[in-house]
Amino acid sequence: MARYLDVHPVDPQPRAITQAVQLVRDGGLLAYPTDSGYALGCALGNQDGKERIMRIRQLSDGHHFTLMCRDFAQLGQLVHIDNTVFRAIKAATPGSYTFILPATKEVPRRLLHPKKKTVGVRIPQDRVVQALLAELAEPLLSSTLILPGEDGPMTEGWVVKDELDNQVDAVVDSGECGTEPTTVIDFSGGSPEVVRVGAGDPAPFS
Repeated sequence: MARYLDVHPVDPQPRAITQAVQLVRDGGLLAYPTDSGYALGCALGNQDGKERIMRIRQLSDGHHFTLMCRDFAQLGQLVHIDNTVFRAIKAATPGSYTFILPATKEVPRRLLHPKKKTVGVRIPQDRVVQALLAELAEPLLSSTLILPGEDGPMTEGWVVKDELDNQVDAVVDSGECGTEPTTVIDFSGGSPEVVRVGAGDPAPFS
């Protein structure tokens, strides 16, 4: 049965954040709210957690996992960014975007797209996620919580708890969260390609 952590959306309680992060450090799988719906997250090196996410979402090996980053400095350690891309991403973060970029050697090989050697990275605005990332002090391996057959992400904590009670280790609930997944921009080919239109305005990258 998943632990249920009720967290204030603006001023997250340190105790609850610490409990959620300790669970991640202990190898657990977390369902947590973001500015673009719920996500599933685990520690970067947690292979079992990654496989659990793939089973819940019924994902293929070619799925781009997202590394949820606290800030641009953390993001820059994980992906290769030239000056033009740097300016474009800097202007759009934090926000509801996921960027696909060539990964650095800091990223475990098993997290990369098998053919492109790329990874998705994101800097969220949500205060609860920022609190989790600050306490964890490293990126969170994540994937938007879109169940098989559904078009959009799950958005209510109690529904997540009800649906995935035996498949995740904890559910963080901070009330209303975003209802659209992120807009995905692929920079791996040099110029931006809008892969998915979501909550973030795609116009700056079109």
